[in-house]
Amino acid sequence: MKLFLSTLLATIVLTATAALAQNGLPTWAFLWDPTVKVPPADDKPSQLAGSSATFSWKQARDLFFAPDWHPGDHPVMPEIVANGRKPDVRACGSCHRVEGTGGPENASLAGLPESYLVQQLADLKSGARKMSGPERPSTQLMMASVKAMTDPEVHAAAEYFAAQKPRRIIKVVESESIPKTGPSRLFYVKSPEGGSESLGSRIVEMPDDVDQFELRDSRATFTAYVPVGSLARGETLAKTGGSGTTVSCSVCHGPELKGAGNIPAIAGRSPTYIVRQLYEFQNGGRVASASSLMKPTVEKLSQNDMIALAAYVASLSP
Repeated sequence: MKLFLSTLLATIVLTATAALAQNGLPTWAFLWDPTVKVPPADDKPSQLAGSSATFSWKQARDLFFAPDWHPGDHPVMPEIVANGRKPDVRACGSCHRVEGTGGPENASLAGLPESYLVQQLADLKSGARKMSGPERPSTQLMMASVKAMTDPEVHAAAEYFAAQKPRRIIKVVESESIPKTGPSRLFYVKSPEGGSESLGSRIVEMPDDVDQFELRDSRATFTAYVPVGSLARGETLAKTGGSGTTVSCSVCHGPELKGAGNIPAIAGRSPTYIVRQLYEFQNGGRVASASSLMKPTVEKLSQNDMIALAAYVASLSP
């Protein structure tokens, strides 16, 4: 019965994903494959280069615990970041990593304005900020955590992540072909069989060391493969607006796209994440008052424009 229900769920999700793709959703940016079997977690201590700490795979998969591989790299974590609060609030540092570096499947929080982070959590609570794509356990758990957080917990997490310095962890590479992708649920990984595949009109962002990333090390790095010509086209769009396609990003996000006041920095952020947010702004997923400034800037963007902008922005130093 369990196998039947699992197969049925996977079929439903994959069918829904195909339907979303037909409706214009860039499904590669909202990756979710429930058919992938995750190896069982064990208690054996694991080690990573550059750290004297040891954590097991069971600890890494415990969403009420944030593995701290480099405690000297950041201030003491508040309880909500380190361990969350059972039964509903997962540890912020588990999915977003203890230094807020995040990954392609979620958001980088490091260095974002405290007031901006507080507002985003409020928007998620109120429904002013939504999440498109297939229903994924990660987004469901995130929404459950956000809705259960108290105001003191929200402010403690926001203050902590705002104080973190963003890391340059993404290398952007233009290419027509990429390493063949293998099994993954929420993000792309290289196939253990080797080989290559066509990139096409998408961005494929992969961790350089899958174990390091899945063991939740904030120092994990990524390579983002983007279509040839994306960087030059994205730079033109970002700096000039592309002859009326959009407006210069620096008008709001600052001359180096590192933020201005309560406007968040976008330089060096995950290009997969950037595309998701541009899609959400364009399609009504983000409707808070501050989002009204973005609506006219994205309404004329094609998905290829979004890819180019995200590629260029990701290539910059945060």
